[in-house]
Amino acid sequence: MDKIKSELKNISLNEIDRNPENPRIIFRQEELDQLLTSIKKIGLQVPISVYRDKNKYIIIDGERRWKTFLKLNYPTIPAIIQPKPTELENLILMFNIHGLREQWDVFTIANKLTRIIELKKNELGREPTEQELSEETGLTRGILRRCKLIIALPARFKKIILEELKKPKKEQVFSEDFFLEMEGALKTVKNNVPESVAKINEVRDVLMKKYETGIVKNLTDFRKLSKIATSWKNVEYPFEKIEAAFKKVFNDNSISIDDVYKETVEALYGDKKLSNNAYNFLQRIRRITNEDLEDPELKETLLEIKRKLDKLLNSDVF
Repeated sequence: MDKIKSELKNISLNEIDRNPENPRIIFRQEELDQLLTSIKKIGLQVPISVYRDKNKYIIIDGERRWKTFLKLNYPTIPAIIQPKPTELENLILMFNIHGLREQWDVFTIANKLTRIIELKKNELGREPTEQELSEETGLTRGILRRCKLIIALPARFKKIILEELKKPKKEQVFSEDFFLEMEGALKTVKNNVPESVAKINEVRDVLMKKYETGIVKNLTDFRKLSKIATSWKNVEYPFEKIEAAFKKVFNDNSISIDDVYKETVEALYGDKKLSNNAYNFLQRIRRITNEDLEDPELKETLLEIKRKLDKLLNSDVF
């Protein structure tokens, strides 16, 4: 963007349009009401930012403030007029101004990220890396990966997310978090047991129905799908049993993810965790010195551990 001095002036509200590149498409009424109350009480504390495009001013920063002024029937609004950006500069401005200042919905980010990727690809002559996208947009790699899960969804599921985002958080059923947890798990299943999700949209429909009806009770249950999918290498669970487990849970029935997890690999993961903890504890004990043993509390604790181990090792278990 050219380095031209910005100008501050009062602009007629009728001369202003929203920015078509603004990723934010959901404005919750309670947020607008809070802003309206604040502006009525103490006035506008921060001018909006705009650029001139033909006979209109386009908002760079301050769409909610502009909407509030319209509702209050104010004739003008203080605005900082900036040079007109390119399409890519405009998008990146949106991300860096808004995305770093407030918590955006992932769908909001993903909705425009595809265009940034396309424009950067044209500029670079190749697909931009995660690092390059992170530096340009200010988004973490974790957020970028979550966006990619949303981007990869078929249109009908994106439509469901958009409709849910219009509701207050407490009323959302198939929220972004639902799809992010489900898609993260299904991606792991696909990478490890691909035949189980050959008809992935049918699998999604089954899981959505089970969540809506309470068969799948918690979003974190989806992480158990990932643990089942990787159990063949993590806890040496037979591959054919993993496939059978997914046939159960991915069918339209009353079997939950938790049911299948408990029937299959829960105990194996529990044993592995215990084994890892015991190994780590052994490594710590090996670092104890004679000087450490001068601490009477530590010495008594170790003696108690010895007594417990002696009892366990002399039992019928061994």
